[in-house]
Amino acid sequence: MIISLNSALDLKIFSPSEPLGILILFLGFIFTGMIFYIIYAVSTNKESLEDKKIRTEKENLQQEKIGKLFPKKK
Repeated sequence: MIISLNSALDLKIFSPSEPLGILILFLGFIFTGMIFYIIYAVSTNKESLEDKKIRTEKENLQQEKIGKLFPKKK
């Protein structure tokens, strides 16, 4: 007794005109959009506000240390 795969599983439920197929396509578009956004965000190298704040604090601390090592002569 040979049962073909098509008769065992109704593959029509995955077609793009059925609700499940539309859901799969929709999730695929969202996933693809997220991947492209992540690639764009990484390639533009945007700093978050917290990163900028930490970097400026480190630069200020470095300037203070340099100022202590080499005080200005009056």
